[in-house]
Amino acid sequence: MEENKNPDRNELGFSDGLPYGDPSPKKRFKKRSGANELSIEDLAKGVRTGDRGLLARAITLIESNAEHHFQKGQQLLQKLLPDSGKSIRIGITGVPGAGKSTFIEAFGTYLCEQGYRVAVLAVDPSSSISGGSILGDKTRMGELANNPRAFIRPSPSEGKLGGVHRKTRETMLVCEAAGFDVILIETVGVGQSEVVVRNMVDFFMLVVLTGAGDELQGMKKGIMELADAIVVNKADGNNKPLAEKTREEYKRIVHFLQPYTKGWPTQVTTCSALYYEGIDGVWKIINDFEKQTKQSGVFDARRRIQTKEWMYSMIVDQLQASFFHHPNVKLLLPKLENEVITGDRTVTSAVESLFKAYLG
Repeated sequence: MEENKNPDRNELGFSDGLPYGDPSPKKRFKKRSGANELSIEDLAKGVRTGDRGLLARAITLIESNAEHHFQKGQQLLQKLLPDSGKSIRIGITGVPGAGKSTFIEAFGTYLCEQGYRVAVLAVDPSSSISGGSILGDKTRMGELANNPRAFIRPSPSEGKLGGVHRKTRETMLVCEAAGFDVILIETVGVGQSEVVVRNMVDFFMLVVLTGAGDELQGMKKGIMELADAIVVNKADGNNKPLAEKTREEYKRIVHFLQPYTKGWPTQVTTCSALYYEGIDGVWKIINDFEKQTKQSGVFDARRRIQTKEWMYSMIVDQLQASFFHHPNVKLLLPKLENEVITGDRTVTSAVESLFKAYLG
């Protein structure tokens, strides 16, 4: 391995303090805690000055489920909150095979070349069996991961969409406080996570393949209804005429759909992420969107609504956790669960008994 010559990379030689392939950021944080653990003030200062190693440590602290880490993480967020909110938040999803990772790398690299600082947060569904997460984002985006103006961070959900909602949102705020101008939030797959991400970003983009007719057979109409832009990727070589045809097909389709953003008709464009063609056109669409929605007030209104919805979703998460961790509920639940399964008690009666136990 060559000697690390990049001054933006930490002493381990990794741009954000998380080694490639290291599946356990929490364990690594514990090793660096203790006697050498930094104060909240030191972490906040490090984040604000763009120290990549301290940024990674701050995010690891916020992602931790340990009670003492959780409280410190919230204190840190409170200190950083005034410095957040200045970026453009972009959600990116796409069907399998559409070249989403290639697009994000090309798009992020283009933005870095334009002088922006870019953070990529990948909503990374954890294994329902092992609880681990698929931390493959840096290997999929090798060029962007090595760019000193970029920062890539998986956001393991531990199998819970609520976990994605909290941790990705809070990581996004920390990255904004660190001075990143553009936050790209990638969703893995097409499903409920798209709705969660849509509710935390300003602009939502769907990356698709050429040949819309076949693709639409397996695509939910609801996903297209969430999009502010549809990008037909792989518009290069012999595939370019087909990409143009696909673009026209999507334009006809979205004409009959209700736009998700008030006053902004869903845009459809083509690009070749592999050859960096049309990437500037995608960025122009986003710039036009930001300018128009800020002038109309829709941009700021959406952020206020998203913050309020986030608060209510957190209330539900906290109530659920409090309920199932209550000692009376934990004691009674197995018995009532069995009675419901065997048909000896109705579900409604069992739930009522559990809430009586919870409320004391």
